[in-house]
Amino acid sequence: MLQQLFEHRRERCHGLEVFNSEAFFWSFPHFLINNFLKMAENGNGNVATENGLAKIQTQKALNGICHDDSGPTVKAKTIDELHSLQTKKSAPSTPNTGISSPFASLSEQERQQLQLQSISASLASLTRETGPKVVKGDPAKSQSQKVEHVHHVHVAPTIAVSDSALKFTHVLYNLSPAELYEQAIKYEKGSFVTSNGALATLSGAKTGRSPRDKRVVKDDVTESELWWGKGSPNIEMDEETFLVNRERAVDYLNSLDKVFVNDQFLNWDPENRIKVRIVSARAYHSLFMHNMCIRPSPEELENFGTPDFTIYNAGKFPCNRFTHYMTSSTSIDLNLARREMVILGTQYAGEMKKGLFSVMHYLMPKRQILSLHSGCNMGKDGDVALFFGLSGTGKTTLSTDHNRYLIGDDEHCWSENGVSNIEGGCYAKCIDLSREKEPDIWNAIRFGTVLENVVFDEHTREVDYSDKSVTENTRAAYPIEYIPNAKLPCVGPHPKNVILLACDAFGVLPPVSKLNLAQTMYHFISGYTALVAGTEDGIKEPQATFSACFGAAFIMLHPTKYAAMLAEKMESHGATGWLVNTGWSGGSYGTGNRIKLSYTRKIIDAIHNGSLLKAEYKKSKIFGLETPTAVEGVPSEILDPVNAWTDKHAYNETLLKLAGLFRKNFETFTNYTIGKGGDNLTEEILAAGPIF
Repeated sequence: MLQQLFEHRRERCHGLEVFNSEAFFWSFPHFLINNFLKMAENGNGNVATENGLAKIQTQKALNGICHDDSGPTVKAKTIDELHSLQTKKSAPSTPNTGISSPFASLSEQERQQLQLQSISASLASLTRETGPKVVKGDPAKSQSQKVEHVHHVHVAPTIAVSDSALKFTHVLYNLSPAELYEQAIKYEKGSFVTSNGALATLSGAKTGRSPRDKRVVKDDVTESELWWGKGSPNIEMDEETFLVNRERAVDYLNSLDKVFVNDQFLNWDPENRIKVRIVSARAYHSLFMHNMCIRPSPEELENFGTPDFTIYNAGKFPCNRFTHYMTSSTSIDLNLARREMVILGTQYAGEMKKGLFSVMHYLMPKRQILSLHSGCNMGKDGDVALFFGLSGTGKTTLSTDHNRYLIGDDEHCWSENGVSNIEGGCYAKCIDLSREKEPDIWNAIRFGTVLENVVFDEHTREVDYSDKSVTENTRAAYPIEYIPNAKLPCVGPHPKNVILLACDAFGVLPPVSKLNLAQTMYHFISGYTALVAGTEDGIKEPQATFSACFGAAFIMLHPTKYAAMLAEKMESHGATGWLVNTGWSGGSYGTGNRIKLSYTRKIIDAIHNGSLLKAEYKKSKIFGLETPTAVEGVPSEILDPVNAWTDKHAYNETLLKLAGLFRKNFETFTNYTIGKGGDNLTEEILAAGPIF
């Protein structure tokens, strides 16, 4: 029987020896052998042998080859060829708008050459007057691939040629998130894919911004335009020192085998957008800025041209501490005349985001556009609200409303066209993040998101958002379209309401107050909130915090200039100002209670729907705030803070204490003139403050 089976197989395969021995056959599992032995004539023409085993009829194979079910072989002759078949070139997905551009008549190769010429010019050394030889692509792949586009800016050098001028600098240009993941995981220690698909990275020794190491070039123009001196975030440096640091950063970047280059936009308003170029040494930084800036379409990228502003991020490479104006190995330098920013000695990605925000605080007011550190949302009827607030005031929570569209969570412009988001993404705090408290942020953390300095399980890669082992300042950077109710494009009409949020831990400010223009300017300039200080001798005491324009670290001009622009726009477009306290009621921190979030949401809803404008108001003492006597869904006894305090004497003392802190803080701004009639405006703002 077995011999007949062998003969049958030989016949089927036209003489090819498939089975060489009976021992090979009996090596098959018993259940297969039993199946063969049980085969018999099946009534379809198969002939059974005398032992009952059916002779299986099959079709003749072509060319004498035994039949199999495999597909055709691949066309590649080498493994590298096979890998090259796996990917294809991206094609522009944005339809041509028909708008002419200086690049419209150029071939693809000419566009590539101009693009590389622009990048080489950006990386040009000022002393050697020459840019590096730049070529697109990963150096790890270039050994087996033909180099098609190379450019070198060449001017007769003033000094001898350097080693870096003899090499190619590979440019990884506007890579996709997937490509940046590959680069980060392969080359950057501390980069991992978490269980939710995000890229977890480490920012090195610095886990936050370094405001004391930020410098701005003081020249003939900026000396008179910018805010210098007491209270100002602008620390001066001279042009020569900036160029020393720029040369150091550029030399470092040119010494690398590869650099990452992002060409992107700021400001969703197409009439006022800014072209930015970011040159960095890490895939983490490139992906972060890919998420945070506005991502150009393929067509916009082809026609990008020369950037309006350039960042040179040398990351961990330090500045020379013996250089004038340097106080540490970290330096973040802005040169507004050259439209350049240099970063040395820090890998914290937030320096790039906030550095560009400072630039917008300088450039936009020159166009009569107000730059704002605020959240912004829009109702279904087109009513827009701005939310200002420092950390812990609830700005993110209250501006993210499922019943309204999110225009942006942090940086905006207010122009004659309305409001527009400056950014293309969100940069959310992750500490103690939960699905229940912040579902939108939770769900936005997925493939493409950058997770900074978080801790995760080494096996499952599940993130523990409560773990502060690396830092408390854990962050997630993701594109704004990851938020379900984001409005795209991120623009809206003129705001109807301007909401200033304060978490008053002293417990003396009303839950909500309607502000006139002078009061809005006063509280906008003050930028007040109160944080709870640490425990000392068992006593907890609130600590007042003031940040001009609710973002003093990023403004470039004097706060009163931004305040005057805000008042002018509010008056022109009929916006109403509100002061909302999300802090304590019935006593200071430790004795009173935090105002319930549900009450604050009812107040915000009443602002949005316009019902709060129709309420009856009474004026409070000291601060002179107009407080409503009733808000639907909010207990009337907490609307006037004094009613919620059992100890009236303690309330009065605390109220006077806070008023004194406001007055002391405002002394910084009293001797500054705002344009024509500035003295009168300053007096008007001062009169809107506390009186006692």
